[in-house]
Amino acid sequence: MVIRVISERRLRNYGMAGGTVPGLLILLLINARRTLGSSAANRCFCQVAGSLDDCACDVETIDAFNSDKLFPGLQELLSSDYFRFYKANLNKPYCAVKPCPPYSSVANEDAEECEKAEKLGAVNSTLSKETQQALLEWNRHDDEADRFCTADDEDSPDSEYVDLLLNPERFTGYKGPEAWQIWNSIYEENCFKPHAVKRPLNPAAAYSGREMPPGPFHHGADVLMSPLSGLCVEKRAFYRLVSGLHTSINVHLSARYLLSDSWYERKWGHNITEFQQRFDEELTEGEGPKRLRNLYFLYLIELRALAKALPFFQRPSFQLFTGRPEEDGKNRRLLVELLRVAKSFPLHFDETSLFAGNRKEAMKLKEDFKLMFKNISRIMDCVGCFKCRLWGKLQTQGLGTALKILFSEQQIENLPRSQGTRGTFQLSRQEIVALFNAFGRISTSVRELQNFRRLLAEVH
Repeated sequence: MVIRVISERRLRNYGMAGGTVPGLLILLLINARRTLGSSAANRCFCQVAGSLDDCACDVETIDAFNSDKLFPGLQELLSSDYFRFYKANLNKPYCAVKPCPPYSSVANEDAEECEKAEKLGAVNSTLSKETQQALLEWNRHDDEADRFCTADDEDSPDSEYVDLLLNPERFTGYKGPEAWQIWNSIYEENCFKPHAVKRPLNPAAAYSGREMPPGPFHHGADVLMSPLSGLCVEKRAFYRLVSGLHTSINVHLSARYLLSDSWYERKWGHNITEFQQRFDEELTEGEGPKRLRNLYFLYLIELRALAKALPFFQRPSFQLFTGRPEEDGKNRRLLVELLRVAKSFPLHFDETSLFAGNRKEAMKLKEDFKLMFKNISRIMDCVGCFKCRLWGKLQTQGLGTALKILFSEQQIENLPRSQGTRGTFQLSRQEIVALFNAFGRISTSVRELQNFRRLLAEVH
């Protein structure tokens, strides 16, 4: 602990001139609190500075660029009708959600917690008749357009449009062994990784007699793997993307936490303790700051994809169709301007470092990437919290769309300029909505880190 020299003038400011013992003790406590606050911030952000691994970029450049140039316009775009409605099938039969247990004298508290999580995690699927009619028009317009590929949810009769603005990503109370198993499956089945693992295979056994760590959508401290030394750049990148997505989700849950719940009001805000449980260096065995760095890596990948996609969105034939020409034109201009800003970023990720080796091996790795993202989306269908499932599926599809763009550079460059000519590269409405909303989540997470830095520095 650093003890500062306390001046006579400062003592007078506190009414303690003469250096009385109580006065000195109070000032020592004040300075100790400040030191502890600074330490709390340092334990989460000690490695979240300077250059990033496998990149030419640094954290500070990303923070400034995101806050000053991208974030405000991106939020405006995502509030428009085109981007606020996402089509999803949240009722896949092969992953039935277990109902809450019945009340009993023994399990009363658990049942109450479960019912609360059910309510917080429920999806508000309310749509006005006017909106339902507009969405039918959108579908007719999209069906007449050339389509390159479709996701399962787009054509499923069980899919429905969800208003994302009515269902913000935030804390839901979803936790426990079932929640842990989701991310365990994602990492075990889909991530290239070393064999050494820094987490228990059976969390219930490992935490027997102690409180279970937060569920994986709430980022338990022991979920992520050990350092990725020995893996090729492509496999490291894939792992860091999944880790960055996981981190982004948990930043949101910590930033929009249910602080109080009464019959007249629910209060949401930043929960410093939850953030520390996920990212404090000491509480996560050194993994927390690495997770935050992976969030910045994910930001760079998706930012690069947006910049690469500019020619596709600049085509005269491209529309953000909602049936209101004036508004559609305004939003298209805003989108193109945002992509130009994204392209102006001075330290883009160099995707040519990926898949640059043996051509046969590179093609196999690309195919592995695609299959893994499809499987991650299927695993998201088993998330027991519907709102978590919604945002998990959207962000997985958004990241998959970003990789599709990065893998299709030549097709994008060769897109025909004239109307009525079909190119080999296409993005569906669903992919576009997922791409921009996923990046919006990451952009918000990066911005929230600045808020947590400030709050942790003020911890008493």
